Amino acid sequence: MIKPLISVIICSHNPRYDYINKVIAALKSQILPVEQWELLLIDNASKQLLSSEIDLSWHLQARHIREEQLGLTPARLRGIKEAVGETLVFVDDDNILDYDYLEVALKISKDFPMIGAWGGQIRGEFEEVPPEWAKSLLPFLAIREFEHDKWSNLSPENETTPCGAGLCIRKIVATQYFDVAHQDPRRASMDRKGNSLISSGDVDLALTACDMGFGTGQFTSLKMTHLMPASRLKEDYLLRILRDTYYSGTILNYLRGKQPTQSKFRSSNIYLLYLRIRYGYKQSRFYQAKQKGISLALKQISNWQSTAL
Repeated sequence: MIKPLISVIICSHNPRYDYINKVIAALKSQILPVEQWELLLIDNASKQLLSSEIDLSWHLQARHIREEQLGLTPARLRGIKEAVGETLVFVDDDNILDYDYLEVALKISKDFPMIGAWGGQIRGEFEEVPPEWAKSLLPFLAIREFEHDKWSNLSPENETTPCGAGLCIRKIVATQYFDVAHQDPRRASMDRKGNSLISSGDVDLALTACDMGFGTGQFTSLKMTHLMPASRLKEDYLLRILRDTYYSGTILNYLRGKQPTQSKFRSSNIYLLYLRIRYGYKQSRFYQAKQKGISLALKQISNWQSTAL
């Protein structure tokens, strides 16, 4: 059997079956011949064995792999270890790839040898129409739409750094990240675990490309759809994801060598009243969530620094 050029890795923990069935259906429809890619479904400690629920027999180079250590990063690391393709494509269990996604990903890998990690446009498909007040927060739900290709070898460069949904990365870069994450348990603990919304493991993975002298990029021709349940548009969920995103970003910057600056957050009742008057009740709550995340991260960093003394 010919060695596959691409390894598609789906990391899943207790998925919605109506969602993951659509993910699989989109993979079945890829125009890149199946002989050129393999499919790894990483079952991350799901209550029900995914191998008994999801049929992969349609693909001759597909495997069910069980990873008992809970967490998106351990699942990704298992996928990296098992993959044989030179390019890895991480697909969440709610990501619907366009029919040419794998073909375009492969073309980019050949046409842009200086780029080590890349992504594309991510449309949202919502169970409920997003309220107007939530639209500015959609990027925190991994919704990305843009008009021009962009790439850079600067780290970090937020405009060109792909997120985990549909992330494409060279195996050599992923292997380097695998080694680093195993050397530092703090890096290995980044990203989702159960109901936690801690993130940035995907950013750490992508930025490893810059550590190695490659760049990162975003391409308009690479397209997918992100399925969004109604629960992700609830105010409490968005407050949590904003807090945990800023917490994670601050932690990751520190782990990558950037010394944190002290938070300027003020929690007095008078200041909070000022924020509500100026920005409105909801926006002031989101501001507080952001600053709370940064403050929690600074406390964690301080604990690490104290322990190291």
